[in-house]
Amino acid sequence: MSVVYNRQKMARYGINAEVLNDVITMGFAGKKAGVILEGERQFDLVLRYDKSSRQSLDHLKNSLVDLPGGLRLPLSEFANITYQKGPAKISRDNTNRRVVVGVNVRGRDLQSVVDDIQSRISNAIDLPPGYYIAYGGQFENLQAAQSRLRMAVPIALFLIFVLLYFAFHSVREALLIYSAIPLAIIGGVVALVLRDMPFSISAGVGFIALFGIAVLNGIVLIEHFNELKSSGMKDIKERILIGTRDRIRPVLLTATAAALGFLPMAVSTSAGAEVQRPLATVVIGGLITATLLTLLLLPLLYLVIEGRNERLKVKPIITLICILLIGMPLNMRGQQILSPDDVVAITLTNNWNLQSQQKAIRQASILTGATKKANFTEFYYEFDRANQGPDGAILHTLGASHSFNPPAVHAARLEKQIAVLKLEEEHHSLLS
Repeated sequence: MSVVYNRQKMARYGINAEVLNDVITMGFAGKKAGVILEGERQFDLVLRYDKSSRQSLDHLKNSLVDLPGGLRLPLSEFANITYQKGPAKISRDNTNRRVVVGVNVRGRDLQSVVDDIQSRISNAIDLPPGYYIAYGGQFENLQAAQSRLRMAVPIALFLIFVLLYFAFHSVREALLIYSAIPLAIIGGVVALVLRDMPFSISAGVGFIALFGIAVLNGIVLIEHFNELKSSGMKDIKERILIGTRDRIRPVLLTATAAALGFLPMAVSTSAGAEVQRPLATVVIGGLITATLLTLLLLPLLYLVIEGRNERLKVKPIITLICILLIGMPLNMRGQQILSPDDVVAITLTNNWNLQSQQKAIRQASILTGATKKANFTEFYYEFDRANQGPDGAILHTLGASHSFNPPAVHAARLEKQIAVLKLEEEHHSLLS
C-alpha cells in the first residue's frame, strides 16, 4: 500500500504529516495508548484495528483523521492511496540500503563468472550517483583465501627446502629432491584439465599437500644412494642401478598408498564433493607424474651432479644466501648495464642531499643579488575619522618614505651573503 500525501490540502486544513503517520501506524502496526497493571506486572495497552479492518485498501482510505477544528475526515482526502510494486523488505548495510542478487554457479569457476558480470555491468549499465556494486558471498571468501594462499604457498615451499637442507646438509641434494615439486605440479595441472575442473581454493590446498608427499619419493631414493656410497660403492652407475632397484617398491608403495587414500574423495558425489574432488584430483595426478619422473629423471640428475670431478663445497654464509634467494621472487627482466659515468650521473640526479644543497645555493645567490640593490621608496595614504579638523572635516595624509643604510652596514651585509654563498658551494662540492 502506497500513501502519497497531498501537501497543499494538508496545509489548507492545518495538519502535518506526523498526524497522518500516527493514524496509519496506530491502525495497522499498533500504537501504545496506556499501561495495564496486574499486581506487580505491567503490560502496554496497544490500540490497533482488528484483523478484518486491515485487509484491503478501502480500510486504509476510510481511516478517520482528527482535524484541529474538531472535524474528522477520511485519510483519502489528504493522500493518494494505491497499490504499488515495491520491495517486500528493505535491508541495510552500514547505513546504506542494500539489494541482494543471488547467483548459483554451476559448471564454471567463480572467478570467471564474476569477471564476466563485471565486464557486462561496466559496458551496459550506468549506475546513478550513490549506487555501487559489491561482490560478496563465496566470491568474497575466495578473495580472502587467495590472499592467504599467496602467503602459505611460498612459506610451505621455503620450509620444505630448509628441512631438506637440514636433513641432507647439502644444497645440491636438497635441490635435487626439490625437483620433484615442479614434476608434481605438472601432473596436478594436467589432472584438472582432464577432468575439466577449474582452479579453486581446494585445489590450491591440494597442491600444498602434494608438495609434501612428492618429496618423500626423492628422500627415499637419495637417502639410499647415500647409504650405498657410505658403504663403499664408488661406481656411480652401479650405485644408481642397485639403489633404484632396491627402492622402486617403497617409492611405488608410498605414492600408491597416498593416491588410493584420496581416491574416494576424487569420485565423491555427496555433500562437500565440490571441495573434495579438486583437492583429491590434484594430489592423485601430481603423484602419478612425480613418481614416474622421479624414478626416471632423478637418477639421471644424480648421475650428472655426482659425476663431476670437482665437488661443490658451499660455505655456511653462501648456503644461507642460497636459502634466502630460494624464498624470494627474482625478476631479472628489464635490467641494463650502466657505465661508471652513467651511474655517477644517476646518483647525482637522484641524491636528495645534493638536490637540497643546490636549492640552498640558489637561495643564497638570490639573497646576494637582493643585498646589492637599494631600498625602494614607499608611498602611503591614510586617514583617521577620529582625527578631524576644526571644521569637522576628516584629515587625509599622503606621504612617502625611503630608508638609507650606511655604506658600512650595506657592505657588511653584502660580504656576509657572499660568504654564505661560497660556503654552500663548498658544501655542494664536498657532497658531489
